[in-house]
Amino acid sequence: MDVKSYIKAARLRTLPLSVSGIIVGAVLGNQSLIYQTSNKTSVLESSIFWLAILTTIGFQVLSNFANDYGDGIKGSDKNRTGEARMVSSGAITPKQMKLAMIITTIITLIIALSLIYVSFGSENFVYSILFFGLGVASIVAAIKYTVGKSAYGYSGFGDVFVFVFFGLLSVVGSYFLYTKQINFQIFLPAISIGFLSTAVLNLNNLRDREEDKKNNKNTLVVKLGIDKAKNYHYFLIISALIIALLFVFLDFRNRYQLFFLVAFIPLIKNIITVAKNKVPGELDGELKKVALSTFLFAILFSIGQIF
Repeated sequence: MDVKSYIKAARLRTLPLSVSGIIVGAVLGNQSLIYQTSNKTSVLESSIFWLAILTTIGFQVLSNFANDYGDGIKGSDKNRTGEARMVSSGAITPKQMKLAMIITTIITLIIALSLIYVSFGSENFVYSILFFGLGVASIVAAIKYTVGKSAYGYSGFGDVFVFVFFGLLSVVGSYFLYTKQINFQIFLPAISIGFLSTAVLNLNNLRDREEDKKNNKNTLVVKLGIDKAKNYHYFLIISALIIALLFVFLDFRNRYQLFFLVAFIPLIKNIITVAKNKVPGELDGELKKVALSTFLFAILFSIGQIF
C-alpha cells in the first residue's frame, strides 16, 4: 500500500477550512457556558472541542476520498487542473479507494459516537439520537457528492451541501454540543462561514468549468456561466463580511471583536483577482488563499469573542 497516495487523496490542504466552523461554534458555545456558570475553562481544554475537530476531519477525508473515487470512475478528472487525483491517475484502484472509504467511515462514526456521549451522556437520549442522525446524514452527503448516478455535485447542488454542512451544521451544531440550546444570533457567523466555504467551492468550479462541462458535471458555475458565477462569488464574500459585522453590532462588547476584518484583506484582493481573471486555470492558487483566509477569519473571530 502506497501511504503517500492516500495522503494525497485525503487532500490535507482542505482540512483547515473544514474545521473553521467547529472553531467558531465551539468558542461561542464555551463562552456562553462561561457567562452562565463562571467556570472559566478554555475551549482548548474541552474534550468536546477536540472530538468535534476529529469528527469533522474524518467527514472531510471521507468526502475527499469519495470525490476522488466518484470523479475518477466517471472520467471527470482526466484533464483537470490542480492536484492530481489518485483514482484517475491509477495510483489507487477504485476497489482500494472504496475500502479506504469504508475504513474512514467506521473510524469517523466511532469518534462521532464518543463526541455524542461526552456531550450528552445518557440523560439526553433524544439529543444523542438527533446528532447520530446528523452524523449519518453527513456521511451520506459526503459520499453522494460525486458517487452514484444521482450524485448531487453533478447537478449543481454542491453549493447547498457546503453551505449547510460547513456553515450551519458545523457552527450551530458545535455550539449546541456545549449549550444544549440554540441562540438564533449564532446563525449569523454560521452563515458567514457557510458563504466563505461556498466561495472556495465556487472558485474550484470556476477553475474547472470547461472540463466539468465536457464531462456533464453541471455545477452551478456551468449552469450560470462565467459572468454570473463571478458575481455570485463577489456576493458570497461581501455578504460574509456584512453578516459577521452584523453579529458584532448586535453583540458588541469591545473592539477586539473586529479582529476578523484582517482576514478580509486577502479576500477582497481575491475578488479583484477573480474579476480580472481570463484564464480559469490561474485560479488554482486562489483556492488555498480563500480557504486559509476562511480559517484565519475563524481564528480571529474566535479570539475577538474570547477577549
